[in-house]
Amino acid sequence: MTTPRYLDAHILQTVPFANLNRDDLGSPKSLVYGGATRTRVSSQCWKRAVRLDVERAIGDPAVRTRRVPAEVAARLKARGWSEEAATAAGAQVVLSANKKEGLKLEDKGGTSVLLYLPKAALDALADLSDEHREAIEQTVGVKKPKAVLPVDKVGELLSERNGVINLFGRMLAELPGAGVAGVVQVAHAFTTHEVAPEIDFFTAVDDCLPEDEVGSGHMNSAEFSAGVFYRYASLDLVGLRENLGGDVAMAEELTKAFLTAFISSLPTGKQTASAANTLPDLVHVAVRSDRPISFAAAFEAPVRPERGLAAPSREQLSHHAGRLEKLWNTTGIVDHAYACIDEKPLVGLGDPVDSYFQLIERAVTAAHSGAAA
Repeated sequence: MTTPRYLDAHILQTVPFANLNRDDLGSPKSLVYGGATRTRVSSQCWKRAVRLDVERAIGDPAVRTRRVPAEVAARLKARGWSEEAATAAGAQVVLSANKKEGLKLEDKGGTSVLLYLPKAALDALADLSDEHREAIEQTVGVKKPKAVLPVDKVGELLSERNGVINLFGRMLAELPGAGVAGVVQVAHAFTTHEVAPEIDFFTAVDDCLPEDEVGSGHMNSAEFSAGVFYRYASLDLVGLRENLGGDVAMAEELTKAFLTAFISSLPTGKQTASAANTLPDLVHVAVRSDRPISFAAAFEAPVRPERGLAAPSREQLSHHAGRLEKLWNTTGIVDHAYACIDEKPLVGLGDPVDSYFQLIERAVTAAHSGAAA
């Protein structure tokens, strides 16, 4: 039986007047591809939106922070610890994990690196501090206190992982064994066509102006753009099951949560000013046994407006996928299907299904078929 190794998700999504992801000047992020300027949403931006949706779905959030000592201290103060003792406990978490060239405590009380751990681990670190309260209180006021928490236990709690960490990975060279290989690849989303950002000049009314005064209380400008975005992500199915120690049921749950979140999520940039709350026009999912394959090259030649840009983009993606099937063959495809706003069939994208929910269920089943054996 052909082993499913990768799940590729391809999305075309029309986004109206918006600025989901800004650069350092406040303009929509962009790139030049095929000699044409496109609007771009960075992989980090959309990946964060996906990660937060996955966390909500599985009910097990993670936090990325330098403020682990402060978070532990806050929990202990809520339990009745003095501020000095609680602060000392937070510092002890870092000191007790601080092997040679390991974690460092900075002057402002944060860690030298961003830590990424399940939120529940912060409560567990507070519980561990409670167990060693007397020893910690004796370090209050000591200039260079020694570590009093059990090193192995602190390292274990800082190295804990949950669903999102098993999906997106964790780099933490400072703690041996804490690194987790990420199994999700997310591409930068970009418009299938050329885009020129538009400047929106706006004013704000001062509601309390005297009757003899006119004018606005504030004026400024902001940049927005609109377009059809190609979005792509790939999930390493074998790597996910390895991260989970072979737990196929959890792998299925995380695959479903990730795919659902990738389809439905939206970055929040400027959304209160644009409400660009669209759903994808087209989602194509392929479960593969060979390697991940992006269809970004379908839009190296920018789509030209005909009857809008969305329909020609879907046709261009379909044509490119069909051509790649002939060039690369279909032996690496375990299963592929698509759901689309059009009723007209699209070649090269596998079987049409009626809804994104059906597409997700089908993909998850195909992705982990035979894995339990």
